[in-house]
Amino acid sequence: MSHSTPAPRIVDQAVRDRNIERLRERGVVLPRFSELANPQSIPHAVREDLKSVDRDAAHPLNLFRVHWFNNSSTLEEPIASVPEHLVLPSELTGVDARIVVLFGNRFPMIRAHKVLAAYACLVPRIVSGAFDLGRQRAVWPSTGNYCRGGVAVSRILGCRGVAVLPAGMSAERFRWLEKWVSDPADIVRTPGTESNVKEIYDACHELARHPGNVILNQFSELANYLVHYRCTGAAVGRVFDSMVSPQPLQLRAFVSATGSAGTIAAGDFLKARYGSVTVAVESLECPTMLYNGYGEHRIQGIGDKHIPFIHNVMNTDVVTAVSDRSTDALNLLFNTAEGHRYLAERRGVTEAVLMQLDSFGISSICNVLAAIKTAKYYRLGPSDVVATIATDGAEMYASEKAKILSQRFDGRFDTADAASVYGQHILGCATDHLIELSFRDRERIFNLGYFTWVEQQGYGVDEFSARAKPSFWSGLQDLVPAWDAMIDEVNAEASVTAV
Repeated sequence: MSHSTPAPRIVDQAVRDRNIERLRERGVVLPRFSELANPQSIPHAVREDLKSVDRDAAHPLNLFRVHWFNNSSTLEEPIASVPEHLVLPSELTGVDARIVVLFGNRFPMIRAHKVLAAYACLVPRIVSGAFDLGRQRAVWPSTGNYCRGGVAVSRILGCRGVAVLPAGMSAERFRWLEKWVSDPADIVRTPGTESNVKEIYDACHELARHPGNVILNQFSELANYLVHYRCTGAAVGRVFDSMVSPQPLQLRAFVSATGSAGTIAAGDFLKARYGSVTVAVESLECPTMLYNGYGEHRIQGIGDKHIPFIHNVMNTDVVTAVSDRSTDALNLLFNTAEGHRYLAERRGVTEAVLMQLDSFGISSICNVLAAIKTAKYYRLGPSDVVATIATDGAEMYASEKAKILSQRFDGRFDTADAASVYGQHILGCATDHLIELSFRDRERIFNLGYFTWVEQQGYGVDEFSARAKPSFWSGLQDLVPAWDAMIDEVNAEASVTAV
């Protein structure tokens, strides 16, 4: 299994040449990382052509939608000046702090932000010749949306994409995959559910025995860290800078469930620019960082029981946990007529806000609850901002909603249930199961990664330990402009016009 994203140099000229020919045949132009961080820099002609392209199609131009700035309301102007987001009102959150949520379901094809990480992890291999588009399969280990993003990107680029994910994930994910893979054998179901990451790794080790399979492990791919640092961090910053208030606002925290630890890299960017703290979130049913714990949980998209290689643990300030009982219940509150009626009539939540609640999937609700906990812990007020993201929308969890409705509410969710859920899981959201990390706490969490990456995955001790130093992470930043230069060279040699 490859240990990380390749360095920005040509590793196989013949493979690179074949990739260029493949891109030429398929009419693919590769976006630069800088264009995905600042889509206003995408050429005007490309932005014009996007107006006629279905955002859910496997069209080459949709690679230029793999960013946070998509305009969902109209195709007349496909790129927004500010990422679409929602500032949650205190009537909903119960706190005075401004909790702002960026919407991941504005991304193309999979309607989730993981397609950004998938593109970032594959493109350095394409331009360096480390991956052969015509002869190798891209294997995408995932507990949720990353494998869908990988399959979508693979299809556009003309290679086979293999999704590896737990069999217990939502039915909607599998239905989407069945429509997009080129062969049913390209969906590999591993035992267990969200917390069974080790079983995913085991399946990837078996697949890696064949030289035709290349594993793009989001948990260890440095490009996953870098693209979120550059793109997600910049997107959150643009939203914060756009917020208007009669009093000066302060970005106090960025909150993210860890998952593969790609998204939380935005916290490093925001801390450097705004001085915010970074809050890592996990499931209370599997509190690996919080209590060195283990278990099973249902917050799909935040697989755990290990510390990802790309998590900059020593720069993380807070760890907190959210129960899947809360996220399951709030999925019903946010996505049923009775839930909306209660929020409107009894809590005063406006119709404009209610209409956006279907943009919150289960892990998105987890992030919102952790943001509320953070606001309460730091006793934040109206001039304080807590930022987080909605990784995907409710459409991926209709089957999960039906399960919870049957298991916990006897098949019927009424006004009394809505009131109980709101009172228990939002107003009752407390600051328990939260640790403000000391240096020793960070070391403890960092050291947990040894058992996964050194003992199980074969990394060297020095390679593992280097990540404890800030210089390791700052040194990575030079990779991005070098990759962009290689992307430019490949595009020029392919001589494709983006239409």
